[in-house]
Amino acid sequence: MSGSKRTKAIGIGVVAAVAAIGAAALLYVNQDGGGKGSDAASTNSGAFAAHAKGPLARLQSPEPFLAPDYAFQDADGNAVTFADFKGKVTVVNLWATWCAPCKIEMPTLAALAQRYEGREDFAVAVISMDTDRAQEAAKAFIAENAPLKYYADPKFQLAFEFPGKGAMPQTMILDREGKVVAVMVGEADWNGEAAVALLEDVLEEK
Repeated sequence: MSGSKRTKAIGIGVVAAVAAIGAAALLYVNQDGGGKGSDAASTNSGAFAAHAKGPLARLQSPEPFLAPDYAFQDADGNAVTFADFKGKVTVVNLWATWCAPCKIEMPTLAALAQRYEGREDFAVAVISMDTDRAQEAAKAFIAENAPLKYYADPKFQLAFEFPGKGAMPQTMILDREGKVVAVMVGEADWNGEAAVALLEDVLEEK
């Protein structure tokens, strides 16, 4: 191999290696929840920052900001927005069938929904990020986790509209006005003592 060809080959190899390292780093940031996300969620100055400890150590309590005006869909394919949940404290969980931590924590979200079942000012909205091809499997999984209802965003865009910027699982707490008051990237026990204490504090706000 001539000197110029050898230099060119080495250069291409370096570029490929850098690209691979960058992609791996980005994946790690998304899985670990270490990305900056929005400026609103990069601080813990909100009213519920005291709950960021123990099992919820990674909880972020930003200054409240409106949930994105983005349409996802229900089990029948009808458009749904977060405005449809106004008046309710809503736990929004973004998940997918290929996300192991998402599936591990789902029974705790089902138990949470059951705990508050019948309460008109509370809701749990679990939204699948699975593509159209995997929606039947996603529906079947949610059916095993009653009383949760099935919602989906097969475009996988909603996960990037929130501070986690694509990280999974990603859970947001919305107040009655539809504002995000808490963000958690990563798996949690949403029917555990720590999570219930957080939600009770949000419910107490008028």
